[in-house]
Amino acid sequence: MREHKLTMQEVQDLVIADVALTIAFAILFTFGGSFGVAKGSYAFVYYLPIAFVAVTFSFVLHEYMHKMVAEHFGAIAAFRRSDTGIIIALLTSMFGFLMAMPGATVIYTNTFTKKEEGYVSLAGPLTNFVIFGAVFVISLFSNTGNTYIQTAISVIMFISLWLAFVNMLPIYPLDGSKVLRWNKGVYAVVLITVIALMVLLIPSTALIFDVVIVLILSLVMSFMSRNILFRRW
Repeated sequence: MREHKLTMQEVQDLVIADVALTIAFAILFTFGGSFGVAKGSYAFVYYLPIAFVAVTFSFVLHEYMHKMVAEHFGAIAAFRRSDTGIIIALLTSMFGFLMAMPGATVIYTNTFTKKEEGYVSLAGPLTNFVIFGAVFVISLFSNTGNTYIQTAISVIMFISLWLAFVNMLPIYPLDGSKVLRWNKGVYAVVLITVIALMVLLIPSTALIFDVVIVLILSLVMSFMSRNILFRRW
């Protein structure tokens, strides 16, 4: 087991990726993506703080859990941003959908078993499930009439599910490809669960469109080498 420690480079990359993804989601909501939020000149400023809270919890904790579990198994792990992924996230958000791959936790080891690799990969999406579940419980007991708070709750749940879904696609180097290689049953349960929750939360017609677009973009990005997607350490 290695000591959990963030380097200055990791912190810098996480902050840049966090801010970029926050802006991308705020743009998505401004232009009215699958979530069907209101449009208007004020929308970007309205949703920016909400997106920041949602992304910081859903994305940063997702990546940090990858790091913690990888280091638990003795590997060196560090988050590295993807400038190409950030550009794609910002560009796609302007067209009513979002391909969110602003970076990833890179694992440096040659000794992982399929099971260990599966655990590390599953840690991120499961973190998103925990965040979704916690916020969902809060929403059940939230009697506030403040529409901004209610919107924030809905957005956090949406972003948590969307990041879990994108990462569980069975396309390398996404988490889903490694979970599938380790255990097909676990993969099926997790993917079916996240899709079922998304169907309940997102309008079905918009969901189908976004899923198709994201699948196409994921396939294209999977053919890019890591030297293009991620800066070298």
